[in-house]
Parts: sequence; structure tokens; C-alpha cells
Amino acid sequence: MRVYPAFFNLIFSWMDPELAHTVGFAGIKLARRVGLGRVLHRLTRPDPGNEVHVMGLTFPSPFGLAAGFDKGATGTHALTDLGFGHVEIGTVTGQGQPGNPRPRLFRLVEDRAVINRMGFNNDGAEAVAPRVASALQSLAQDAARTHRARPVVGVNIGKTKAVGLEDATDDYVRSTRVLAPYADYLVVNVSSPNTPGLRQLQELDALRPLLRAVREEADRVTSWHVPLLVKIAPDLADQDVLAVADLARDLGLDGIVATNTTIARDGLGLRSDAQDVIACGAGGLSGAPLRRRSLEVLKLLRGHVGEDLVLISVGGATSARDVIERLDAGASLVQGYTAFLYEGPFWAARINRGLRRAARRTSH
Repeated sequence: MRVYPAFFNLIFSWMDPELAHTVGFAGIKLARRVGLGRVLHRLTRPDPGNEVHVMGLTFPSPFGLAAGFDKGATGTHALTDLGFGHVEIGTVTGQGQPGNPRPRLFRLVEDRAVINRMGFNNDGAEAVAPRVASALQSLAQDAARTHRARPVVGVNIGKTKAVGLEDATDDYVRSTRVLAPYADYLVVNVSSPNTPGLRQLQELDALRPLLRAVREEADRVTSWHVPLLVKIAPDLADQDVLAVADLARDLGLDGIVATNTTIARDGLGLRSDAQDVIACGAGGLSGAPLRRRSLEVLKLLRGHVGEDLVLISVGGATSARDVIERLDAGASLVQGYTAFLYEGPFWAARINRGLRRAARRTSH
């Protein structure tokens, strides 16, 4: 019997969503501080047979935690104790910023969805970089002790709100300069709907010089190849999705993260009362209603690029079956976030068990 759904209904569902996130994340970090992390990891760690090798990296599991949960690398190791094969930090901006005014996070419980307009609240690249370095060192020590693959840590970078679009490239380069030496991979986020004007950077004339500059800076400040991906919105028209894919190949990027949250409300089959949805206001919607479009974009991309690019599929993945569906459709890796809020701390472990059972059935 699963205890967390009852706990969520009794405690978290009545709590302000952002406060619930803070409390839940604090509990995860506390478990590591009091010595429960190793115990948890023995219960949740992926099977070695689930390892995935992409971008020159070994991922203990194809399933990881999307950007947005651990914005400041304050609990990265604790999150991997729960079974995530990778954790994507961020979004991190060149300058620290408080984000948008509260309330800025809303649940649509009937839809297993969330609407957020957080606005890249984070401490800034200079503050986050040493935390990422510390997390990597701690994870490497655990991996050496257990003779298991180290969980991968990606870093997602975005534009500082106070920086104008004309200076966006310099802002991304600033974050790259500070964070690339500590990132297993970098993701350029130009697709959040919560920073004014940001999605204009998905237009090819703006995106090409931005991505080229980030790639050059990452190469300049490291002696190795840091994989670079771009994260796109599900709201792009199909032809624009393909145009970004062609640009990624042309620039020698390693992959695409598809997709971010959606600004759409219609056509998602939402069960929540329409007035409740309207009351949430503007922001990106994530969770189960995004599943269909995210899968469409994944199939569109894989059919277009063949094996040329790594594709990280994110949006609406809830179960092991969903993850397997994405992998079968061509995803190199799969990420989740919103379902974590509804499924609880052993969500990744359940998905890893499902992947292990599926692999065993296939092998037989």
C-alpha cells in the first residue's frame, strides 16, 4: 500500500504549493544530513542493467529529474538518493533574482498538473557553481565506494530578467563561463514562458548566435567537451521545431530537450473547472496534460534527425510505461518533475523497478 497519496491529500494538498515544495525538499535534504541517504539509495538505486551511455556520459538510469525542482543545487545528492539517474539544476541565470511575485505556483490536482510563473528565481551563477562542484565531488565519492555509475548533473541556464534581449547572449555567456567547468552537460533554456520576451530567442536569427557563443565559451573555459543542448517549447509549430533541430545539427549541438511547459489551456482535455484554471492566471502548465504534445514533438524530432542528436523527452511522463513509451519513440533520456509532486519520494524508484522488469521480460 502506498502511503504518500494519503499524506498528500491530508497535508500537502491544503498547503500553499510553493511552501509544500519547500517543506518537501527540506525533508529530502534532511534525510541525507541525518545519514538516511545511503539507506534510501540502497532501496532506490537503478539496476546496472538500466545504464544509458549518451553524450560521452554514463547515466545510471534513463530517467532523471527535470530542471525546476533544484534551482540552486542545494539538494542534488539528496535527490539522487531517491533513484534519479540524473538531476538537471536550474534554471540558473547570470545574476541572482527573486523571480515573479507570489503566488506563482498553482496545482490542478484533478489533472495531475501544475501552473507556474516562477520567473527563474535563483541565486545566480556565481553562487550556484560551487554547490554544483561540491555535489559532483560527493557523488563521485559515493560512486567510487559502491562501484556504481555516478548520477549525472546537468545545468540549465536562462536569461536574467533585468537583462534586455539585445544583451541576452552576453548574459548566457556569463553563466556558461562560471558553470560549464562543473556541468556534466549544459542546457540553454530559451523556452520558459515566465521571463518576458524569452521565447523570442527561439527565433533562428536570435538563437543561432546565442548558441554559437555559448558553445564557444564552454569550449574556451574547459579542456573537455561539455555537451550542449537547447530546450524548446511545446507551443512551437512543427516546422519551427524542425528548424531548431536543423540549427542544432548545423551548430554541432549534442541534443534537444523537448519540451518545456505550455502556455496553452485549450485542447489539453483539462478536467479542472474552467474558472479555477482561469484563476491561476498566466504561466506554464506542466504535468499529465502535456503528455500528448511532448510525445508528438519527440516523434517528430527523432523522425527528422535520425540518430544525429540526443533527445531528452520531458512533459507528462508519470509511470514506467510512459518512460518506456518515450524510449521506444526515440528518446535518449526521459525527465519528469510534476508527477514527483503527486507521486512522492519513491516515484523514481518505482519507475526504475518498472524499467528493470521490462528489460528482463525483453531478455527472456
